[in-house]
Amino acid sequence: MANLKQTVYDLLKGKFLVDEDAPKNWTMLIFLAILALIMIASAHSVDNKVQKIATLNKKKRELRSEFVATRSELMKLKMESSITKKLAEKGLYISENPPKKIKVKQ
Repeated sequence: MANLKQTVYDLLKGKFLVDEDAPKNWTMLIFLAILALIMIASAHSVDNKVQKIATLNKKKRELRSEFVATRSELMKLKMESSITKKLAEKGLYISENPPKKIKVKQ
């Protein structure tokens, strides 16, 4: 029990950093610090990418709704009734007689 108490006390004092095998401990601590920095940088990078994806998804939804609205407007403009109204404004009307096919014989 006393040995365990002494070991915890030495650990809290930081005696492992100044012992004769301290360079091994320092290299491990530096390695762990570098890994922690890499992990933090990676987390920031992931956060930035998630925010960019959210922004792009929002923009995609807006463009999709604009596309649907434009397509429905185009369908209304292509309807025969709307074309007839536009032509009537310019003085053109639908013929009452159906068109006839002209055949050229040589």
